Amino acid sequence: MIVGIGTDLCDIRRIDAVLQRKGQRFAEKVLGPDELLVYQRRLAKVPARGLRYLATRFAAKEAFSKAIGLGMHWPMTWRHVQVLNAASGRPELLLRGDLLPWFEARQWRAHVTLTDEVDHALAFVVVEGL
Repeated sequence: MIVGIGTDLCDIRRIDAVLQRKGQRFAEKVLGPDELLVYQRRLAKVPARGLRYLATRFAAKEAFSKAIGLGMHWPMTWRHVQVLNAASGRPELLLRGDLLPWFEARQWRAHVTLTDEVDHALAFVVVEGL
């Protein structure tokens, strides 16, 4: 049974503007530790790839917060959700901190899909009850 759906469309130029103003502190606020390593590797190789990675993760976390019905309110925080790719390349939501037991207590599962184009990143999340 579907218990929540969330989507977010992010303007990559807006993320770039925030990075210009706030520097890497913004990435450190939004990304979890494993995501931050991937972001830094991509940014070092091709800056546009790093920017798109950050924008898709931002969009995914916004979409997830909507799907679980909390928005950005405790226990949902930017760093309590990481979006990492499985060996197959499929993006997966990995929860941590206080959000993990909150989510597990409800016996929910979450599915995420991401895409990006030149100026936009899009994420769609479905949360289902078991």
